[in-house]
Amino acid sequence: MKTIFEKSHSGRSTAYFAAPAAGEKPVSAYLPEKALRSKPPGLPEVSELEIVRHFTELSHRTFSIDGNFYPLGSCTMKYNPKINEKVAAMPGFSKVHPLQPVETAQGTLEIMWHLERMLVEISGMDAVTLQPAAGAQGELTGLLLIRSHHQENKQDQRTEILIPDSAHGTNPATATLSGYKTVSVKSDERGGVDLEDLKKKLSDKTAGLMITNPSTLGLFEENIQTIAELVHKAGGLVYMDGANMNAIQGKARPGDFGIDVMHFNLHKTYSTPHGGGGPGSGPVACKKFLEPYLPVPRIVKEGNAFKFDVTPTKSIGKMKAFWGNIGMHVRAYTYIRFHGPEGVRRNAEHAVLNANYLMSLLKKRFKVAYPRLCMHEFVIDNTPYAKKTGVRTLDIAKRLLDYNYHPPTIYFPLIVHEAMMIEPTETESRETLDAFAAALLKIADEAKTDPEKVKTAPHTMPVKRLNEVKAAKEPIVRCYTCG
Repeated sequence: MKTIFEKSHSGRSTAYFAAPAAGEKPVSAYLPEKALRSKPPGLPEVSELEIVRHFTELSHRTFSIDGNFYPLGSCTMKYNPKINEKVAAMPGFSKVHPLQPVETAQGTLEIMWHLERMLVEISGMDAVTLQPAAGAQGELTGLLLIRSHHQENKQDQRTEILIPDSAHGTNPATATLSGYKTVSVKSDERGGVDLEDLKKKLSDKTAGLMITNPSTLGLFEENIQTIAELVHKAGGLVYMDGANMNAIQGKARPGDFGIDVMHFNLHKTYSTPHGGGGPGSGPVACKKFLEPYLPVPRIVKEGNAFKFDVTPTKSIGKMKAFWGNIGMHVRAYTYIRFHGPEGVRRNAEHAVLNANYLMSLLKKRFKVAYPRLCMHEFVIDNTPYAKKTGVRTLDIAKRLLDYNYHPPTIYFPLIVHEAMMIEPTETESRETLDAFAAALLKIADEAKTDPEKVKTAPHTMPVKRLNEVKAAKEPIVRCYTCG
């Protein structure tokens, strides 16, 4: 189309509509009369500098890991190295099309093939699929493998999945979606699985146990091998939610302590946190006896070439269209190759070190729910402050915004009433952890001396404290398409 210009009042030439090129219909031929402008829109004329300043100011209002500390427990909001983004943006990866011939995408398939083997080694499993799009879909994939295994062995009476009461909410949701009944298992006084309660609930109806290790309490399950043995003895399988692999990668392999199938939150552990560009990725790793059920297509190597294999007859089928989220696979591959085995192990050590260091600073004034050596995160119980001052966890979280920190995860796990789950990750410096601890300790003082200041926070944000009860009872739902 040829652009038509009209002089504005300032004398500048302003493009406001396009005329059709030879042989083309005008735009008006495709639009109703009421949708057409009769005159140019009254848009303001601003300089490039003003535009840059406007959008830079907007960017400052966006909270991100690149600008601020983000201790969101259970979500592993660690720094995303820019080298991973640069590699994922290379044309050979970013412009690959899922329908192009595999002969023209050999580099991408080779990276995926190698990534599968890296994850096999890290997990201590025998096979991996990269297909699931996120952790929750990885959970579903894993339980479908378990269900297929039991069905083939004519164990249809196995209708129950046991889940610790500290689990992620996706675990019982996934079990239900997979057609199973969920059975909750209590936690003991140290935050681990209560073995006696587990024994009571195991039966010939048990299809499996879903366990997160390290748990959402930030604790390594001390009796994990015993737990796996008990479940296996009852005829069930053990699924591990791998959301917290950040703490044990390179240090402990789930396959070595009795896990049959697990998922990775690839986007969390290996480079791109939630909100960091996405999308997610939830590869599933399993033992050899479950491999025949993995989703198709599988990546296979023949000679020096790679291709997709869709022939496995026992497969549960596809969990996602095409190949999975390739960008995440490239980022994870880059992350692991860049750090190497020692670097991956060191990252886990630093994640655990940072969490325990921060916990040591805060436990002087705050009650730690389970005061023992933690892994990548720990949980504070603010019940004492709530009882003495009326300042609740939500208030403390809102007040942290005034100190320019993103609040930790709050009110989770559910078994800790005034929970605040803090995960510093391995990428933060000691100076950052010291400053964050100082802010929380200052808020603890405010809760005693000026509780209203905390209860009415935040005071410096563009949006103040919302009426959450009213928002829940009277939601204003707006369609941005129709207005």
